[in-house]
Amino acid sequence: MENDKLNEESTENNSGFIQMKRFHFVMLLFFVVFLAAGITTFALAFGDEKVVTVATERKEFDKLYSAFDTLKEGYYKELDQDKLVNGAINGMIEALEDPYSDYMNEEEAQKFRESISSSFEGIGAEITEQEGYITIVSPLKGSPAEKAGLKPNDKVISVDDKSLRGMSTTEAVMLIRGEKGTEVKLVIQRPGMDEPLNVTIVRDTIPIETVYGEMVDDKVAKVQITSFAETTSKELVTILNDLQKQGMEGLILDLRQNPGGLLNQAVNISSLFVPKGEILFQIEDREGNTEETKSENDNNVNFPLVVLIDKGSASASEILAAAVSESADVPLVGEKSYGKGTVQRAKDFTDGSNIKFTTEKWLTPKGNWIHEKGIDPDFKVSLPSYADLPIINPEDKLKLSTASTSVKTAQQMLEAIGYKPGRTDGFFDEKTEAAVKKFQKAEKLKATGVLTGQSTVTLMNKLREKIQSNDTQVDKALEVLKEQMK
Repeated sequence: MENDKLNEESTENNSGFIQMKRFHFVMLLFFVVFLAAGITTFALAFGDEKVVTVATERKEFDKLYSAFDTLKEGYYKELDQDKLVNGAINGMIEALEDPYSDYMNEEEAQKFRESISSSFEGIGAEITEQEGYITIVSPLKGSPAEKAGLKPNDKVISVDDKSLRGMSTTEAVMLIRGEKGTEVKLVIQRPGMDEPLNVTIVRDTIPIETVYGEMVDDKVAKVQITSFAETTSKELVTILNDLQKQGMEGLILDLRQNPGGLLNQAVNISSLFVPKGEILFQIEDREGNTEETKSENDNNVNFPLVVLIDKGSASASEILAAAVSESADVPLVGEKSYGKGTVQRAKDFTDGSNIKFTTEKWLTPKGNWIHEKGIDPDFKVSLPSYADLPIINPEDKLKLSTASTSVKTAQQMLEAIGYKPGRTDGFFDEKTEAAVKKFQKAEKLKATGVLTGQSTVTLMNKLREKIQSNDTQVDKALEVLKEQMK
């Protein structure tokens, strides 16, 4: 669920001579009508009058009113008018065929606001709708989703045995989120894999702490921005000041797995690194008119910078990456980014519901539209192949004489962390059993030779530690940065 959000006031305009029997429905549909044309003025007649006078007639809504009246008068059950109105709005949004536009009822809108302003309870993964499938954009750093091994472009087929096919991102979020400590079962289809993955994740509190910094050596720091929330730019400034006190002379800015967020935060952060007057990005409306947004910051940081991106870097993180690359000659290291080049704005209604809809394209400083194409890094570097291994369901029992893709994954994991399973073709033989027992003994687990439960969880945790300690992308960024610092 993309969080690019700029609220704008909408003008108002409406229509015609409406039969009094439709009055209440017209009022309910008031905010539906202004989506098609803003509302200007209207006048209501009271007393014995049988009509409501409302500016000029809008015949394109006759069929909508007629459909409502037909259902209201003839359907075999009593109807919920609010539910029908919500359905009408949803229908208009779905007709846009835009995965980044969405209607949220009051409860859904509240959860959307929580996701960019405070903490929430769930699994911690940014999702979007692509070609009818709910797809992972990126798991958040340290979240249950990341720990469970979810990856960008994973398709979520079902949640707790309920299919998500055809659902909006908002509907999917309502199913995936839940109270801390509760379990949610996902079926995941990963690109390149024939069999779906069954993943059980324990929900947790997901704090919106979006910036993490550390010194890599005596002179170089690495700062990771995990998303762009309301306080991200302030968090970044605080951490950079602290790192400078620790001796930072060069910075690796890590935007990997960053799904985006608030546009104003991307502007604030880009302005830290792009000289005043240089273009950060351009906005293009449906008429093709463009408007440039430029850096207005007088006090840019004055140390060398390298930025890390990957296929989970999307939207606002791509705006930042493109801005520093094209307007400040900052090198990009890693993999091609996600490719989300549109801007969404949100409109809140008086009842607390909300629509989020695409209003413009955004272009890079040089006028490139990266939508569905992504940004190519200057230095293309992949993580080791074992970093893309799928998760294993801890409920499965992998043991002697079994054969499956899960066994193959386990063998590859064992191989990656230094144990020798003898083969990696998916057949669990005596050598694989011996490797599992050796691993279990080293980790002080019961040496059964069966990979299940805590043994599986520990194996995946050890692999994650291996990935973190052998981060080829950070290594390359450090190499590029050291050249700049000479």
